[in-house]
Parts: sequence; C-alpha cells; structure tokens
Amino acid sequence: MVVLRIRNVHKRKCALICLCIVGFIMYRYLSMSAGGRRMSRKVGLCANSSQFTLERESFRIIGGSIHYFRVPRAYWRDRLMKMKASGINTLTTYVPWSLHQPEREVFNFHTQLDLVAYINLAAELGLWVIFRPGPYISSELDLGGLPSWLLRDGSMKLRTTYPGFTQAVSTFFDQLIPKVVPLQFKKGGPIIAVQVENEYGSFAKDESYMLFIKEALQSRGISELLLTADNYNTMKSGSVAGAIRSVKLQKLNQKDIQDLNAIQPNSPTLVMDYWTGWYDVWGDLHHVLPPEGSSFGFMSGALADPSYSALVPSYDYDAPVSEAGEYTPKYHLLRDLFFQFNRGDSFSDMPALHFREAYEPAIMFQHLSLWDALSFTEGPFKSPKPISMENLPVNNKNGQSYGYTLYETTITSGGLLESGDNVRDRALVFLDRSYIGLFKRQSLELVVSDVKGRRTLSLLVENCGRVHQGRDLDKQHKGLVGEILLNNIPLQDFTIYSLDMKPSFIDSLYQAPWKTLPDAPSFPGFFMGRLFAYGYPSDTFVKLPGWEKGVVFINGLNLGRYWSIGPQQTLYLPGPFLNSGINQVIIFEEQEGDFKVHFEDTPDLGMAAEIQ
Repeated sequence: MVVLRIRNVHKRKCALICLCIVGFIMYRYLSMSAGGRRMSRKVGLCANSSQFTLERESFRIIGGSIHYFRVPRAYWRDRLMKMKASGINTLTTYVPWSLHQPEREVFNFHTQLDLVAYINLAAELGLWVIFRPGPYISSELDLGGLPSWLLRDGSMKLRTTYPGFTQAVSTFFDQLIPKVVPLQFKKGGPIIAVQVENEYGSFAKDESYMLFIKEALQSRGISELLLTADNYNTMKSGSVAGAIRSVKLQKLNQKDIQDLNAIQPNSPTLVMDYWTGWYDVWGDLHHVLPPEGSSFGFMSGALADPSYSALVPSYDYDAPVSEAGEYTPKYHLLRDLFFQFNRGDSFSDMPALHFREAYEPAIMFQHLSLWDALSFTEGPFKSPKPISMENLPVNNKNGQSYGYTLYETTITSGGLLESGDNVRDRALVFLDRSYIGLFKRQSLELVVSDVKGRRTLSLLVENCGRVHQGRDLDKQHKGLVGEILLNNIPLQDFTIYSLDMKPSFIDSLYQAPWKTLPDAPSFPGFFMGRLFAYGYPSDTFVKLPGWEKGVVFINGLNLGRYWSIGPQQTLYLPGPFLNSGINQVIIFEEQEGDFKVHFEDTPDLGMAAEIQ
C-alpha cells in the first residue's frame, strides 16, 4: 500500500497535486491507511508488511500540517477547521526550537507558542496529530529552526553528537517532551506518531546522531510509532533502527517507491512529503503551479546553493488555502480527492471566509533618524576587531539573532575599502553618517574619498536570513565575520550597536526624540504614522510603493521585511494584530521612502512564473 503525504516546501521541482499553506502555514497532505478513532488505547499506530493499523484495525490518515508559530493564535481554530473541512483528519506539526528557547536560560511555551493548547485544540476538533519535534526542522526558517546562540561556541558542530550540541538538545527536550508525553495516543491524547529529526540523510555527518535523538525522545517518555523522513536518495543515511523510513518526493515516481520497498521490504510504503511548490527569493519571480503561511518578523531563512539567496517573508506559495485563509481552486480539487479517500463520508462544512478591508493609507508624520535611535539599543560595545552578531555580549550573553548591527570606527585617510567575504549579508556604508556605498556578498570593494582629519566610518550590516538547509549550518554567523581592510590594513577599534528590532526596542522608541517629518528626512530612519480601524478590525495587506527596503512594525509587532525588487509586494496583516481605533505604524527604511503606507484588500506576491 502506498501512503502519500503531500508537502509544500518549495524546493526542487514540483508536482501538480498541491499541499496547502494556510495563512503563513504549511498545510501538508498525508495519506496513511483507513479508519477512525477507537476508545482502546493499548497498541497505538503500528505498521505491518502491508498497512498501518490503529489498535490492530486498518487505519487511514489524510493529514496536513499547520505551523502554529506562523498563524496568529486567534486564527488557529479557523485554519484547523478549514483543514478538517477539506477531508484531512490528521495534523502534523513541527516545533521551532529557536522560538521556544530564544536564550539558553529562557523558554517560551505561552500565548502564540502554547504548543499544548494547539495540540489540545486539534484533539477537540477531532484531529489526530503526528508530532515533529526536530530539533532541526528546516521549515524554511532561519538556521532551520535551530537557535543562533548555538553558534557562540566556536567549535560547534550542529546536528552531531558534539557535546555542546547534545547538551543543548537535552536541555530543550527536558522542557519540551514532558509537555507532550501526556498527549500521546496510549495516554488518551491525539499524538499517534513522532518523527525523529528531519531529512538527516542529506546532512549525515555523524552516524551516532540519529540514535542519540531517538533515545532522547524515548528516554523522556515518547512511546508512539517513530518515523524518519528523507529524500529518496538519502534514505539509508537518514534512518535509525526502530523507526519507519519514509521518502520525500518531488513527483510520484514508481522507481523511487520500489527503491524504498527494497530498503524496507516489511513495511507499508510511506511517501511522507510530496513537494508541490518552490521557494520565492528576493529579486526573482513568484513561483506557482497550475491549476491552482507567513514568516512574520525575521523568521525567514535563506538558500546557499548555488549562491546565497534570502527568502521572502510570505509563506503563501501557491497553496490550496492562501496565507490569509482564502480557498483556492486547489483546495476544492483536494477536497474532492479526499472525499474519495473517505469513501463518501460526509465532510464538515467549509468555514466562512474572513472579511478583508482596504483601509485608508497611513500618512507618516514623524521621523527618527537611525543615529538618534542608537541610544535606545543594547550597547554600545567596544572591540578591537569586528564581532559577529552571535558573539555580541547582548541578550544575557546569548548574542544577537536577527536584525541589523552597526559597526563604527575612525579613519584618517581615504582609499580602497575591501570587505572580502566578511559581510553577512548586506552592509550600508557611511562616512560621517552620510551614505557612500553598499557591500554585499558580490560587492567586495568601495572607494572612500579623500579624508582630512578623523572621520567616522559606519557599516550597518543586515542579517538577511541564515540558510535553513545544507551541510554548512555551522558557518551561518552574521554581521561582520572578519576583517574589513582600508588600503590593505585591517580596521580596528570598533564601537558596535545591536539593532535586533525586538518588540522591547520598538517600544522603547516611544521615548525617543521623534521630530515632525521634514521635507528631506535622513536615511536610514524610522517613520511613524497611524492606521485607523473602526469596529472589529479586518485582515488587510500592507503595500509600500515608493519605499526601497526595510521592515514594517504594527503596534510594535514585526510584520517582516519589504524590498522593492520583489517579487513580494505586500505583507499580510491579520485583523487580530490590530486594535479598534488607532494603530501605530512604524517603518524602518534604509534608503528611500514615499511617506505613505497603503492597506489593500488583496495580496500582491509579484509576477508569477509557472513551475515546469
């Protein structure tokens, strides 16, 4: 029996059948074998040579995944109900370590990250759960969901049995796993299976690692069926004894199925992920697949192959249910398909759609230069040499994870400024706080005009996103990661400011010396305006024509990056993020602004290109 799971990960080529990304979510379709819930809870989900069984009865799951960390909590129920109405009866969910443990001694399982509440909601709605705790999840997240503070260890070897990594995993699992143990099937909960790591076959640097993860789960009380998931050509190196192998495909290929059966002849065939889309990166087109989630803040990852490319914040990649919860033609096709799987059983009604509104533009009326905001940052810090973001003594010595870092030093002459490969990922360069040029990975030299006396050279470096996959995860330090040369001499004696753009920093700017917006404001800078939303606020989409590149904050919440090069031209703004009445809009713009922010009732993800 072939078990099919359809997944939208937007890499490599895609197939026609599509998975659904619901609201900034990844919506995945999985088919395992037939049946429904049972009161007996002694055996759980099992695999014999021909099929899966639950409590020894033939069992089929049609499942999908919604990322709770990409969907406003107020919309969890809406998205799960839309999932169920399509015919899905199983939720699969990843767990983002980086969000749950932002600092070594800080854990967050509350509000938006209340995983237990999310799983209980799934159970309340009649959904089974396949739990995917990682610790690496990919999921197009910065560093694949691993916390950046791991990189403070100069010898760190991620996804191996290196003691510094295994100790960190153990500490996280000590917090995470006890929360979900009572939610397992045999204990009366909805969790019927648990995935061990994710796509380890494509990494496979340590043959003992998967056994460590498996034992870390089981020793803390995980007792349900274990699964692994890998590409068809890396299944062997990503497996572990005692876990069912599954394959990830870009198109349904009988040879790949045969290969899996040859490797695992005594189990039902499981196609865990069926890729049906493509990544969108800045400066490219929006990829779609006929016929037809969001990464808020700085969650978006990046690609390393063939060269570095940062992903756009939208997680709405041509999905059956859109980022804003809209049904697309693919949703209806899949609902018809799953109706057949369910042998004519009636489906729940499709939930009504949320109203979307085009609000009046927000006019920017106040301005705060970057330089005037520096006193509200954590720092400054003095260092003879540049320090990467991760190694800055900020956030209780956990380093800086996201955002920008400003490096300033003094020079006494002009000449040739060279960055080598030490700017990660993009730096605006200033002389006495006047813009003189740009460094990026492909731009290595900049001429500094003649200098008389002591002048301040500044580099505002942006972390555009750490890669989320590949074998170079250990090398994802951001900021300045090495020397900057002026006339072949390394610059020294830096003053460093951390601009991580966290809510606490944005909130602190209320006390900053904002000024009435001048005719010619300085850049980079912060711009403030107001959005009026009367009554019960509706979903909308932020559009910034005339702005160049920056970040949008609504009521202190980071909606994500925008960039005029596209493809993405709007940012999804959910109604629950808005207040009835006045809402504060802050734009951090690097280079050019129109001083007006538009709100539209339809998304604009850019010019589309069909995947062949």
